[in-house]
Amino acid sequence: MNSVIQSVSEFLGAGLGLIYPEICQVCGEGRAGRRDSYLCERCRRSIQFVQKPFCERCGLPFQGAITQAFECADCKTQNWAFSHARSAVIAGDTMLDVIHKYKYRRALWFEPFLGQLLTQCAAPELSKTEWNFIVPVPLHPTKLREREFNQAQRLAHRLSQAIHVPVNERLLRRTVPTRTQTLLSREERMENVRKAFAARTRARLKGERIVLVDDVFTTGATTGACARVLMDLGAGEVCVWTVARGI
Repeated sequence: MNSVIQSVSEFLGAGLGLIYPEICQVCGEGRAGRRDSYLCERCRRSIQFVQKPFCERCGLPFQGAITQAFECADCKTQNWAFSHARSAVIAGDTMLDVIHKYKYRRALWFEPFLGQLLTQCAAPELSKTEWNFIVPVPLHPTKLREREFNQAQRLAHRLSQAIHVPVNERLLRRTVPTRTQTLLSREERMENVRKAFAARTRARLKGERIVLVDDVFTTGATTGACARVLMDLGAGEVCVWTVARGI
């Protein structure tokens, strides 16, 4: 699976090089080629990594000289099924543009860059302890046919290569073709995915520790719903890693 993903990405990158000049596919000005994922240095510099201080539960960054571990006000009111959520970078304008083009316009040449962001931040943290599975947030079959790939699945396989933890796609399924979360309020997001996920198997987990992977964490509605199903299946712990964190 990993070799197929890499081959497809290289093929599409090579094809793009024949069609487009070596120009950044975000700003349209800076020089960038296939090896740069068609993202110029100026656009790369505009992307901010998530740094402390941030909420220990949901990973939301905060400004200020906070030196002690803390949970944000929202997390204190939520009964999250995941132990903690972390993201590599802040979902600013450039990052959201990259992810949108990757997901909805099949700009697969951005994938190596997105995978690198995820692995360079997640791998050192996840390697501190043992994890049994990486589980990507699933797409509904209808959306999968429309989009032709699941970005969470592809990113999960890249993380798997980096930390040598197997991807398990047999645990979760999406039962409802929910509306896109992008333009929904927090309450609408929660309701949109409340019953959108279910177990794919009748088999029970036996305390396995799971890394749940998606592209963006905003309100936690999607990953929270997935984590709840996994915990109900018998997972011992579910943590969340995403490329970007909405603020």
